[in-house]
Amino acid sequence: MKLVTAIVRPEKMEVLKEALFANQVSGMSISQVHGCGNQHGWKEYYRGTEVLLNTVPKVKFEIVCADDEVGVLTDLIVEHAYTGAVGDGKIFVSTIDEIVRIRTGEKGSDAI
Repeated sequence: MKLVTAIVRPEKMEVLKEALFANQVSGMSISQVHGCGNQHGWKEYYRGTEVLLNTVPKVKFEIVCADDEVGVLTDLIVEHAYTGAVGDGKIFVSTIDEIVRIRTGEKGSDAI
């Protein structure tokens, strides 16, 4: 099993969520986060004072899936989150060692 974590632009949240549901993704967690990439922010002026804005709002999707679904899932995320501009986001894929459904005690892929 894998955990696919995608950090995307906030304006892509609804489009990506609908695309994931349309492709039978069984469940996901969505969080609003702030962060920065290689650019480390930018400078703006507020009332004549220079202010460094080094984090921008993003949306984080977390999806647990079978190993063989990762390629399709990452391709789908790229297709629907892409704008071509700096700040489109990143996708991270991690291995999940164990899952337990709290309500039933099911483990492994049965708990997804």
